[in-house]
Amino acid sequence: MKAARKSRKDRVIRFLWLAEVVVLFAAVMAAAWLRFHTEPEYQIRFLEQTPWRALLVALAITGAMTAFGLYQTHVRHTRTDFLLRLVLSFALGGIALVVFYYLVPPSYLGRGVLAISLAIGAGGILVVRLAWVRLFHSDVLKQRVLILGAGRNADLINSCMRRRSDRRTFTVVGFVPVPGQPVRVREDLLVPVGEEGLHELTDRLQIDELVIAPDERRGGLPMEQMLQCVQQGISVVDLSSFFEREAGMVQLNAVDPSWLVFSGGFDYSTPRRLSKRFFDLLAAGALLLVSWPSMIVVGIAVWMESGGPVFYSQTRVGERGRHFTLTKFRSMRVDAEKGGVAVWASKDDDRSTRVGRFIRKTRLDELPQLIAVLRGDMSFVGPRPERPQFVDMLNDEVRYYGVRHSVKPGLTGWAQLRYPYGASVRDAEEKLKFDLFYVKNHGLVFDLMILLQTVEVVLFGRGAR
Repeated sequence: MKAARKSRKDRVIRFLWLAEVVVLFAAVMAAAWLRFHTEPEYQIRFLEQTPWRALLVALAITGAMTAFGLYQTHVRHTRTDFLLRLVLSFALGGIALVVFYYLVPPSYLGRGVLAISLAIGAGGILVVRLAWVRLFHSDVLKQRVLILGAGRNADLINSCMRRRSDRRTFTVVGFVPVPGQPVRVREDLLVPVGEEGLHELTDRLQIDELVIAPDERRGGLPMEQMLQCVQQGISVVDLSSFFEREAGMVQLNAVDPSWLVFSGGFDYSTPRRLSKRFFDLLAAGALLLVSWPSMIVVGIAVWMESGGPVFYSQTRVGERGRHFTLTKFRSMRVDAEKGGVAVWASKDDDRSTRVGRFIRKTRLDELPQLIAVLRGDMSFVGPRPERPQFVDMLNDEVRYYGVRHSVKPGLTGWAQLRYPYGASVRDAEEKLKFDLFYVKNHGLVFDLMILLQTVEVVLFGRGAR
């Protein structure tokens, strides 16, 4: 049954790949006809050589799509993430084709035909993907997940991932109680093992993945049966890794230091540092180039409403705990923090000026931070920098809070997108779940995705205070 289930998934993916190869092939043929339809004789000669060239284009683009994870069944893609990966796939595939044309001149398709082909092909892929989602949005493409455990840790899946949108890639078949441990999961969700072994149960229920989520691990895990599950081709993951993959967060209630040490991620290699620095310089420089007129207008507006100073500076905590000076447009009264006592911003903060409320909502007050990005104190994407007073307090109150300082703080970030503005210790703890996910999984594609989603936040004012 297990093999049959996997083969169905494989057939669906192969069908999707084949459909998109056909679409891209047809896009090249259509582009060739459109480009030369006014020259019938040349069109006939060109079309005779087009089919194998069209197949080359289709294989190059779908190969790039594979590299960017667009044929992985159980990877969650938001619309923005999918579009970004699709654009990058076409860009990578186009570059690969240009290089191949240079090495093998007879394969050259022509700039005009290639450009039209990619445009038609991108539209065709979008149509295919939309139809694919509608046709195959069923359990056949979802992981059938069995949870080993039915206590506090296991119930986090029900409390934190209860919406249908949270479970787009998996179906929870049930929870297996661990003998001797308390049960907090609803009775109708329990799947007792009974006389059969765990490996027999997973085979009978056609389980794809076993999530290990007991409240107490010592002496409570059937390791021999779990090994048999692995030998049957069933994926076995712990609860922390499951949350990281499916929810885009590090679940603090279920994580321990050993998982952070051995679970991978935390890429601080030289290539990654260079690519991140290049991304920072490019993104900050481009935004500064287009936003300087707005910065002049904001500065004049702040000065006209309440006089100087137009800017205000604060000490913030950066990478590895180093302090740096952060500068913003002033959005509050000059006496907003009497006596120099640090105070968290709150919703509808009465210390804000009229101009200040507008520029905070539109994030225009943060534009001067681009200088800190160019200077190297900040990154364009990363955890939000906090003031030393708050960091000292949160280090004492929130476990693992200091881990977020292993990368440079950012102008925008994963936590800013996924959680509203933080104004309490509890908010800081919730945002830390997303900050830790970013620290473990940051990369160039992830940074690009966050940058694109930030546009939505700015346009709709989501999360601003």
